[in-house]
Amino acid sequence: MTLILRAITGAVLCSLLYTPSDAQVRLPRLVRDSMVLQRDAPVKIWGWATPGEQIRIRFQGKRFSTRTSADSTWSVVMPALRTGGPYIMHIDASNHITLRDILVGDVWFCAGQSNMVHQLALHSERYAADINEAAYPEIRHFKIPQTSNLKTTSTDITDGYWKSATQTDVADFSAVAYFFARDLYRRYKIPIGLINASVGGTPIEAWTSKEGLQAFPSIMNTIHDNESRTAPPPAPSLPALTDAGLDSQPAWYDPSYQPLQWRPINVPGYWEDQGTRDLDGTVWYRREIDIPASMTDKPALLRLGRIVDADIVYVNGKLAGNTTYQYPQRRYQLPAGMLNPGKNLIVVRVTNHAGKGGFIPDKPYYLAAGNDTLDLKGTWHYKVGGVYSTPPPAATFREQNCPVALYNGMVAPVIPYAVKGALWYQGESNTHNAKEYEQLLPALIADWRRQWRQPLPFLFVQLPGFMDVQYLPSESNWAMLREAQRKALKVPNTAMAVTIELGEWNDVHPDRKKEVGDRLALLARKYVYGEKQLIAEGPLFTEAKVDGNKVILHFSNTGTGLTTNDGQPPAQFAIAGADGKFIWAQAKIAGNTVVVWADGVNKPMRVRYAWADNPAQPNLYNREGLPASPFETTTDI
Repeated sequence: MTLILRAITGAVLCSLLYTPSDAQVRLPRLVRDSMVLQRDAPVKIWGWATPGEQIRIRFQGKRFSTRTSADSTWSVVMPALRTGGPYIMHIDASNHITLRDILVGDVWFCAGQSNMVHQLALHSERYAADINEAAYPEIRHFKIPQTSNLKTTSTDITDGYWKSATQTDVADFSAVAYFFARDLYRRYKIPIGLINASVGGTPIEAWTSKEGLQAFPSIMNTIHDNESRTAPPPAPSLPALTDAGLDSQPAWYDPSYQPLQWRPINVPGYWEDQGTRDLDGTVWYRREIDIPASMTDKPALLRLGRIVDADIVYVNGKLAGNTTYQYPQRRYQLPAGMLNPGKNLIVVRVTNHAGKGGFIPDKPYYLAAGNDTLDLKGTWHYKVGGVYSTPPPAATFREQNCPVALYNGMVAPVIPYAVKGALWYQGESNTHNAKEYEQLLPALIADWRRQWRQPLPFLFVQLPGFMDVQYLPSESNWAMLREAQRKALKVPNTAMAVTIELGEWNDVHPDRKKEVGDRLALLARKYVYGEKQLIAEGPLFTEAKVDGNKVILHFSNTGTGLTTNDGQPPAQFAIAGADGKFIWAQAKIAGNTVVVWADGVNKPMRVRYAWADNPAQPNLYNREGLPASPFETTTDI
């Protein structure tokens, strides 16, 4: 009995000493040390605690108080705050919380897909100096972890910290958002906060709330179907694959292996273009190279461009690195001593699941150490390790791509946080429904403004050029998506950064991120920060007039005049007559207009400019150096 009484007494004492976690004040993840709060606007601080508990806040010499509601939530709205910091915030209830190093400035919500995700680290060669010289502790970045929710809106995010733009952390910043913020900070010396909610490969529907998608019946049907799911369908599994290169004794990457019946192949290049048809599976590449002794006693960098889809790399039989999907640049660091004077063996096992497999052309392929660089382009040898007997299944369901999923998981928890405006870089995943994007983008803008209860400035990036260049006028989903983006400028308080010339034909993640961030900053300077006389955009088509067999095109944002960036006549204009068939047009600049015509088209009906997945050298600019947006005249002239 004595032991039982002691146990009961201990349990009672524990209940008195430890308060349940929901009895104390809990703050949302965004509200923490080093946060940036929005200046010159009411700012909400919110959280959770025991119903009825009094919450007291001290900040910038002012005191605020409230009580927790029956649903355990509480909030305090502070009047417009002064720019500056660092400040300390005290929150008192049954517990005490001190938040330090708080700045007050401008907070930008940055969202979209992979080109907004892409961190400076992924572009570290181009921007090595920018990373090494970063010393902007008043620029801060909060990366929201990827979170999807099909059924309800989340009230908080799962993780994350405010990080400063210094050498220690800046490589993790979104590259586009960083250059945007750096430009503004250098000019205005105002603290800048970046809340980055972005996920690669995601459509715009995933970022819009259920209320914002009411006008789209088919999407609403999908939402209702997903809400009724008890569990997501299992991801399709890859079919079994036996790889002779791994089963061999010794394995094909082992220096003691004697290669027999290996075929020559050119790197870079796809194996389907070099004598191997429709092969999904594993293909092994090998090359022996002679390395001078001067390269062997120091770390080396192995650059293998980009590979479709996945790769494992061995150097002299040792694992050098691997990448599981096609998009990252292959940059493998080799420790000192991994290379030998004289003959060295590089073996790459490439796995491809669909489409063409191999090494993407027009990317860097070399081995560098110290001051020495060896070119790895040229003839390698290959052998097939294994072939899928049935094609690998495509994933049919990915929760992050479903309507409302990312709004619920990554946008809704941010809505209480006061922001200055939004940056949006997305569209690649909607090129299959580019026409519908004409309604989806305005719907997203309206939705976010409704949720934040303010006419949020909305600055967005038009898609750059991508994929093969076509040298005849053609139809293009990417061009249609850009046109849908251009039409969204009809929505008030929006602006678009044109990036048509910043793309790369072989990379959906072009390397030139600084220009994108700088162009967004130009838009912000004019439309948000009041530099009204600034020329912040390139020429935008406004109207077309017919004069005989010629069409006169008018533009806004001509600045100090229209020009071309190469000294040649305007290129990439196409014209169509009554038959609707587009042919290349001749063009000339006349003042702030462009005159286009084509032999054989006596009654022009429609005009297009830079209308292609990846137009060949579109060259229309204003004299301020900003490119014209691609466009088409959508009704007969």
